[in-house]
Amino acid sequence: MSSWAAKLLDLLFPPKCVFCGKLLPTGATHLCPRCQEELPWLEGGAAEQTGEFFSLCVSPLRYQDKVRESFHRYKFQGHRGYHKAYGLLVAQCVHDHLAGRYDLITWVPLSSKRKRERGYDQAFLLASAAALELGAVAVETLRKARDNTPQSGLEGEAERRANVLGAYQPVDPELVAGKRVLLIDDVVTTGSTLAECARTLRAMGAADVVCAALARAH
Repeated sequence: MSSWAAKLLDLLFPPKCVFCGKLLPTGATHLCPRCQEELPWLEGGAAEQTGEFFSLCVSPLRYQDKVRESFHRYKFQGHRGYHKAYGLLVAQCVHDHLAGRYDLITWVPLSSKRKRERGYDQAFLLASAAALELGAVAVETLRKARDNTPQSGLEGEAERRANVLGAYQPVDPELVAGKRVLLIDDVVTTGSTLAECARTLRAMGAADVVCAALARAH
């Protein structure tokens, strides 16, 4: 896009902070200075968690307040353009915590039914944006085989684990065999979905699985 076209778009549709919705001051990108200062950032060891079948999962933000509201707009209200801001944050977190620990990048896929209803796969957009920032390309390794009950509607960890058991199928085992995989999702709660995807990737021959998500609920 030419510079004049970009300026025209900014005049017609002034860029806003993806978290609070306020107009961005000159020079700011994606986040306003106040959100940059006040968002519930996770830093150091607080940004990391271990899990079953994956070695480590990192997240730059805690899933609360403005972060939750912003993500709901992204996932349920069609604000798909947020993926660029989210991808940048996830990429920075991966750079800080997982540099040199993966060979390929993939994502937790949405079911075909849910993708048709929503019009896009939010985790794919996020993973693609993060991969671009990291100088890579996100590749498809998993397909969701069934449209199970949304994890957000379930409470206990055991119930969540049972809900996703066997929900994902391999796409290209040869691509994964012997590789260290970076698996990206949007929000991690109990880690059940990541664990099931990581289990499937391990069964495909992945040497290791590390994960990243925009935000962590617990």
